[in-house]
Amino acid sequence: MKFKGVIFDLDGTLVNSLEDLADSMNSVLKNNNFPAHNISSYKYFVGNGLRNLVYKTLPEESKTEEIINKCYDSMVSVYRDNCINKTRPYDGITELLGELVSREMKLAVFSNKADELTKKIVLTLFPGIKFQSISGLTDEAHKKPDPKGALQICEELGIQPRDMIYVGDTGTDMKTSVNAGTYPVGALWGFRTKDELIANGAKFLLNHPFDLVEIV
Repeated sequence: MKFKGVIFDLDGTLVNSLEDLADSMNSVLKNNNFPAHNISSYKYFVGNGLRNLVYKTLPEESKTEEIINKCYDSMVSVYRDNCINKTRPYDGITELLGELVSREMKLAVFSNKADELTKKIVLTLFPGIKFQSISGLTDEAHKKPDPKGALQICEELGIQPRDMIYVGDTGTDMKTSVNAGTYPVGALWGFRTKDELIANGAKFLLNHPFDLVEIV
């Protein structure tokens, strides 16, 4: 099987961003007199964009449109200034990306994180890696698992979806890959479980980043 490119999810796949997300959101919650959450809980809050993160962390009785919008605006502002405080690439990721570049694979990042923040994190933490495309969320209507963004990347890179690997750490990522017709690969070091990845279509599982070289 000959693949020509790889689309990577960002959070939980390329970088461990959980602490910065948790710290920022908990700051917003505390400032609005809402209870904070422990870091491990955020593994199940993240993955579907910052607005969804805000919604999931708010108390049920406070999930009004007005409060969600207020907390979302605060979260974007706080997280923008704190998104690379503790966020770092997972062990082996930078080396894997370098190996893929040496093999002339085309690389892309596709995240449900806001586009501005996705680009900031990738360009800051991977300055020596050439990504052909870096895309975050610009329209809530087309967030993953909607395949539109993944298909646009395939078109932009000139690669048929069947020739593109999609690597992610959540069921949402696997659904996105299946919906787009790319090859779904699950990252086991991320935020969700092996069972979730398999149940949503993962065809190959990675225990370590360099396991990807086996199918490249």
